[in-house]
Amino acid sequence: MHEYKYKTLDNGLKIVVSPMESTQSVTVLVLVGAGSRYETKDINGISHFLEHLFFKGAERYKNAAEVAHAIDAVGGDFNAFTAKEYAGYYVKLAAHQKEIAFDVIGDMMLNATFLEEEINKERGVIMEEYNMYQDTPMYQVGWDFERLLFGEQPMGWDQIGTKDIIQNLPRQTFLDYKHALYTPENTVISVSGNVTEEEVDALIAKYFPFGNEKRTRDYLPYKKNESTERVILQEKKTEQAHLICGVEAYPSRHPDEYGEKMLSIVLGGGMSSRMFLNVREAKGLCYYIRCSTDDYTDVGAFSTSAGVDLKRIDDAIVAIIEEYRKIKEEVIDDAELTKAKEFMKGKIILRLEDSEELGHLMGKQALLYPDISSVDRILEKIDAVTVEDVHRVANDLLQEDKLRLAVIGPYNDKARFEKLLHF
Repeated sequence: MHEYKYKTLDNGLKIVVSPMESTQSVTVLVLVGAGSRYETKDINGISHFLEHLFFKGAERYKNAAEVAHAIDAVGGDFNAFTAKEYAGYYVKLAAHQKEIAFDVIGDMMLNATFLEEEINKERGVIMEEYNMYQDTPMYQVGWDFERLLFGEQPMGWDQIGTKDIIQNLPRQTFLDYKHALYTPENTVISVSGNVTEEEVDALIAKYFPFGNEKRTRDYLPYKKNESTERVILQEKKTEQAHLICGVEAYPSRHPDEYGEKMLSIVLGGGMSSRMFLNVREAKGLCYYIRCSTDDYTDVGAFSTSAGVDLKRIDDAIVAIIEEYRKIKEEVIDDAELTKAKEFMKGKIILRLEDSEELGHLMGKQALLYPDISSVDRILEKIDAVTVEDVHRVANDLLQEDKLRLAVIGPYNDKARFEKLLHF
């Protein structure tokens, strides 16, 4: 379906080119192994803060206004993000303007200045972002759930960090962190869209003149959280309660990775899923409800999130756990599994019509894994899942003593919710 070219240069820089004849856009995406799990407690939040600073000026584009003007002048999009295991920076624009994308991102990545005055201004911006998340319980409950599930280690910390660290990180710490991780052998440039491999090679040689620096920082492997705490409760005056109920699950590339994804779709993957029909439609207990999987290189999570009626939260939790119990006890039928497979394959195919999405899929694999699974190979793995696989995964993951629950709402009695975590 999608051909790609993948190479590693002598200095370790990885390049993935994914041509798309059907589009007139190009996305240039740079991924760096510099996510929040590389942090220690005293610099928690630095990965995300650093992501902001790359846009504040470099050599050819002196400040944020010049960066923005260069992209806006050709109608392009640009943004960045910080995940647990990597940070990403991209520019997407019309194919005939692609050199501008390489120019802007290359200047940012290699020549960013991190001026003291820009760092201090950005502290205020990030504090407002922090406040926004605090005021958005639908997002905040996800971080609470990860803290409960993964415990007191980088996988369990918020990417945005704490107010004290945001306000006090010195410039030299940013420089040290950048030099330790933003190296060619820890970087992938993923280019997708209406572009050829030869064009990409020439533009990378021109705008990304990396040296031979090596990464000097790493993260500790995930250590299983031994805490017996099952509920994390944040008391907050809200008009709707927000909850996530789930378990620790498989890492990426686990043999049952796609069995877990099928389980997630059957339970809560759309408006015809079990959770949606039985918890929302039949009982009217929630507005949104969905299941999801998060898979990192050495751990994962399986969860159901919902926004529920304040007075009926107990009923909603019971109803969610009842769906967990039922799918453990009964093997799903072939028709339900086929529908889940077609749902996932359809979503993948639709997403990958976008050069940005395709670039991310290929670049993430190049950065984190020893090889790249093509889109066709991913679709084959989905098709290979059996109803027995889903049943085995459900019984392996959805164990009563492993259930964990995060809640944000006007409640102060953790014991009330702990009593509900059983089949």
